[in-house]
Amino acid sequence: MKLWKRRKPLVSLEFRVYLVVFRASRGGGGLATIRRRWGLYRVVSSSAVRSAMPRRRLICSLASASSCLAISGYRWITRLLALALYAMLLMPGFLQVAYDYFFSSQVRRSVVYGDQPRNRLDLYLPTNSDELKPVVIFVTGGAWIIGYKAWGSLLGLHLAERDIIVACIDYRNFPQGTISDMVNDVSQGIAFICNNIVEFGGDPNKIYLMGQSAGAHVSACALLQQAVKESRGESISWSMSQINAYFGLSGGYNLLKLVDHFHGRGLYRSIFLSIMEGEKGMEQFSPEIIVQNPGISSAVSLLPRIILFHGTSDYSIPSHASKIFVDTLRKVGAEADLILYDGKTHTDLFLQDPLRGGKDEFFDYLIGFIHANDKEALAKDAMAPPRRRFVPEILLRLAGKVSPF
Repeated sequence: MKLWKRRKPLVSLEFRVYLVVFRASRGGGGLATIRRRWGLYRVVSSSAVRSAMPRRRLICSLASASSCLAISGYRWITRLLALALYAMLLMPGFLQVAYDYFFSSQVRRSVVYGDQPRNRLDLYLPTNSDELKPVVIFVTGGAWIIGYKAWGSLLGLHLAERDIIVACIDYRNFPQGTISDMVNDVSQGIAFICNNIVEFGGDPNKIYLMGQSAGAHVSACALLQQAVKESRGESISWSMSQINAYFGLSGGYNLLKLVDHFHGRGLYRSIFLSIMEGEKGMEQFSPEIIVQNPGISSAVSLLPRIILFHGTSDYSIPSHASKIFVDTLRKVGAEADLILYDGKTHTDLFLQDPLRGGKDEFFDYLIGFIHANDKEALAKDAMAPPRRRFVPEILLRLAGKVSPF
C-alpha cells in the first residue's frame, strides 16, 4: 500500500518551457535569457493556467516562439557575415589608412586627457605649422558599444591635409560605461582640447565640435549639458563660446522615438535600456527632448550654430531623426540647418565617399565652412589636388550592396 502519492504539477512542463522560450524571444536575450528565465518560470504554480491553453495550441505557440529565436539568431548571423564581407571589400583602403595611422609623423596617438582607461585622444596635425590652425573635435560612432578613436583616422588625415587639426576623442563604451559616463568622458576630452590645443598648434578661438552616428548623439548631449551648466553659473572647465559650430553626421537625437527602430535592427531594447540607464535615462539623454524644456531657454541661447548632415538612404538611423531635431531647435530659437544627401547611406558620407577619393560634396562643404573667413586658406583649397583613391570603384559598389548599415 502506497503511503504517499506524487502530486501532479499545477503547471505542465510544456507550458513552463513555452513561457521561457516565448518571453526570451520577445526580449532578444538568447540562450542566456532562456537559462535565467527558466530558473524563474519553473517554479510558477497557478491553478488558473492549468486549463488555459489546449495542448495543440500550446505546441503551435511554442513552435512559433522557437521560430522567433531562430529568426533572431539568423538575423545576427547574416548581419555578421555581411559585415565581414563589407570589411573585406574595403580592406585595401583600411590597410592604407592603418599604415598612415600607425606610422605617419602627423598623427599623435593616445594623448591622455583623463583618469579613465579610455580617456585618450588622437591628434592629426598639418605638416605646415607656421600659424595656429582651426581645430575639429571629432567623436566617433559605434552604436555606443564598439566606438573607437581610430575610426576617425580617415577624416583626420584628410582634414590635416587642408591645414585643419583634428582631435578624435575616445570614450568608454558599454558595458565599460553607460551613457552618463560617455557624455562625461567626451566633455572632459573637449575641455582638454579647449585648454591645451595651443601647445599643438591649434587656435583656441577656432574650435568646431563634430560627431558621427552614436558619437553625434553623445557629443550633442555633452554640448547641451555644458550649456545648461554655464547658464546656471556652475563651475565649468570649458566655455560654449569656444565652440564655433557643431556638426552632427547621421545622428539620432530622440532615443524614445528610435528604441523600437534599433530593436528591429538588432540593438535589442533590453540592451539599449541598459546603455541609456533605463526609460528615464532615454528621456534625459535625448537632445530633442532636452531643448524643449522651458527651464533651459537661457542655455539654448548659448548654443553655437548647429549643422546636421544625413543621407536619405540611411537605414541605421533614418534621416527624419535629424530633420525633426533641426525643426525643434529652430522652434526654440537656436540656429540650426539640415543638409540631406540623396541616396547616401549611414556610412557613405563618412567612409565610402572618402575612400573613393576625388571631389566630395560633404567634405568640400566642411572645408569651406571652416575656412570661410580665411581667404588665403580658401585659395589653397581651390588649388589643392584631388584626394587620392583608396579602393577601386567596383569594390566600393559591391560593399554598398552588402553593407549591414
